[in-house]
Amino acid sequence: MACVNSDGTITSTAKELLQLIKEPYSAEEIAEKLKRPLFKVRVSLRELNEAGFADKADNDKYIISEAGMTKI
Repeated sequence: MACVNSDGTITSTAKELLQLIKEPYSAEEIAEKLKRPLFKVRVSLRELNEAGFADKADNDKYIISEAGMTKI
């Protein structure tokens, strides 16, 4: 489930995920809310985190970063 295209733009799936994590959520909570398989959500979160669009807190919850806010 690719989230970031080679030109730096994000997919509609990534945009949906970033909009959700304006509040901190765990991967499990995100999968439940978006009705997506947990493994796909984890892959997407990892990709968004590596691109700098999402931050992972110590409590294993993800929240959109400032860079991510510019993408939605």
